[in-house]
Amino acid sequence: MIINQELIGYAAGTLTTVSFFPQAIMTIKTRDTSSLSLGMYGLFTLGVLCWLIYGIYLVDYAIIISNAITLALAACILAFKVYHTLCKKT
Repeated sequence: MIINQELIGYAAGTLTTVSFFPQAIMTIKTRDTSSLSLGMYGLFTLGVLCWLIYGIYLVDYAIIISNAITLALAACILAFKVYHTLCKKT
């Protein structure tokens, strides 16, 4: 059986994107970002943006769709982290 390379791309994108949902849901629900690294999430979000741009250049929908969703989730978590780091110092 030959596996289509596009199916592998969609499978990879689906798995990595879905794996991010629990962290995003927990962060959005609890708004607790104390255990998250600001540097890591900043770099991760920038990396996902780069993957999205790369996918757009290639017109590769597996890369575009998975990274667009992951970027939205990562940016949300990053926004909470930045807010709690910079604005909630008490």
